[in-house]
Amino acid sequence: MFKRLIDYHLEKWKVDAFRKPLLLRGARQVGKTYAVRRLGQEFDHFVEINFEKLKGAAALFEQDLDPSKLIRNLSILAKTPIIPGKTLLFLDEVQVAPQAIIALRYFYEEMPQLHVIAAGSLLEFAIEHVGVPVGRLSMLYMYPLSFIEYLVAIDEKLIAEEILAHQAGVMLEEPLHNRFLERLGEYLSIGGMPEAVARWVQTHDPASSLHVLQEIAMTYRQDFEKYSKKTQVKYLEQLFRQVPHLIGQEFSYSEIHGEYRKRELAPALSLLERANIIHIIRHCSGQGIPIGSEVDFEIFKVIYLDVALCQAILGSDISEWFLRPLDAFENRGEIAEAFVGQELVCYANPETKAELYFWKRKSRSSAAEVDYLLQRNSNILPIEVKSGHGSTLRSLQLFLATHPNSPFGLRFSALNYSILEKLDSRPLYAVVSLAHESQREALHSLF
Repeated sequence: MFKRLIDYHLEKWKVDAFRKPLLLRGARQVGKTYAVRRLGQEFDHFVEINFEKLKGAAALFEQDLDPSKLIRNLSILAKTPIIPGKTLLFLDEVQVAPQAIIALRYFYEEMPQLHVIAAGSLLEFAIEHVGVPVGRLSMLYMYPLSFIEYLVAIDEKLIAEEILAHQAGVMLEEPLHNRFLERLGEYLSIGGMPEAVARWVQTHDPASSLHVLQEIAMTYRQDFEKYSKKTQVKYLEQLFRQVPHLIGQEFSYSEIHGEYRKRELAPALSLLERANIIHIIRHCSGQGIPIGSEVDFEIFKVIYLDVALCQAILGSDISEWFLRPLDAFENRGEIAEAFVGQELVCYANPETKAELYFWKRKSRSSAAEVDYLLQRNSNILPIEVKSGHGSTLRSLQLFLATHPNSPFGLRFSALNYSILEKLDSRPLYAVVSLAHESQREALHSLF
């Protein structure tokens, strides 16, 4: 499989002298299990306890949380020794055994030399039930492959290296710029779900990758009954099918077809967010630091965790991304906007849950909206995403004029690099230039 950003952070965790048990969080099928198995190859012994598959494992945590007894019993079940300092213990699908999350506290306090990682496709719901031992655990969040990870996976490392090294404001040679946009068009069709990318690498058949995405969508739908009440499944179904039609615009419950009300749909939407299937982009004034201190929870937008999965649910024709990528950028502005949000999440600090914000002027007489806001130290940077070669930036200019903490604005589009006064224009493929400092070394470790 592919090298991932998470590999770098797992390596850092492995050698940390003050290491704590780790919770690896993220949606189903983003590659969590594979990443831990790869890390397990560096230990003398690797013990994987999958609570869905290994009968009796969950019951052990119901009887006793003493670490010595647990590792003795788990090693018998797994037929592999568990030796602190030499074994990586992986507790997978831990939502099936919530007591195992509580047990992590005692591993930290009584057996700190043991490397322990817990993960699960619906981990957020287990955490909601039993809580998290504060100060006793580390956390890492994992997402689909970013565009840079995708380029490395398809053996386009030179393109990835050029994008990472390229200086803002310096135009890239046009043939290279167009080639990079073509690779981005591919990514917007294939997406970052590891299995879909692997199928593309193996077959170079977008229809085959699309089939994988449709299967993933079906798996997500089958999970609904695992984390919702029976009465909520129909609301989850409606939102799952219809939210892709609403990306790029302020979310309104009235846009969901059927005789459903906010009081029924809002809890279901929250469930999709906790399952990490969607990301909420919350409205923020952009005036205060930290950026999330002035959020209006009633105004928000929604994007899916993966742009290609979103299009698979929509049943979109993806051939245009391959045949006419520049036309596709022009015609599918909402996908370009969702892509930028997905990239911002992928390149955020993985130790905390990534948050997305946007700005909208609350005036009926004159509409103005900035797609994303990003905090950098004491500054807030407004980000506009323009499909094709769009150049209208009235909202961005208004934001800069009314927000003294914003020294300049960013535009991501199909245009080449340029800087003009307070506008820093970068190509869509260069969102990685905004990567959090914690991800910069991780990005270079991919090569």
